[in-house]
Amino acid sequence: MKETMRETMKAVGLYKYLPIDQPESLLDLEIPKPKAKGKDLLVRVKAISVNPVDTKVRSPKEAIEETPKILGWDVAGIVEEVGEEVSLFQVGDEVFYAGAIDRKVEIVSTILLMKELLERSLLH
Repeated sequence: MKETMRETMKAVGLYKYLPIDQPESLLDLEIPKPKAKGKDLLVRVKAISVNPVDTKVRSPKEAIEETPKILGWDVAGIVEEVGEEVSLFQVGDEVFYAGAIDRKVEIVSTILLMKELLERSLLH
């Protein structure tokens, strides 16, 4: 099976907001791979960063997530799939993204990004 044809993808996430020295503070996960629809792009991640927002969001607290919380908002990668309303990007384009915490975007082996947010990152 080709890598791009996988129905799942790798991610790093958490269920419990534990101190970073705890073994379950960050977990290697296998999650469903999203489909690019509308103005979204599906991007094969090649590089990520961890920034202060990631650290603050995962800081210790009492909450327990029913589904894994996937952290991360900053990535660089290659467009793997485009939604039907996308015209500025195409499969194979190299892109980078400086994220927006108000949209669910996950740092994983593949990432689903919103076209307008990518344009904003590329044009400013």
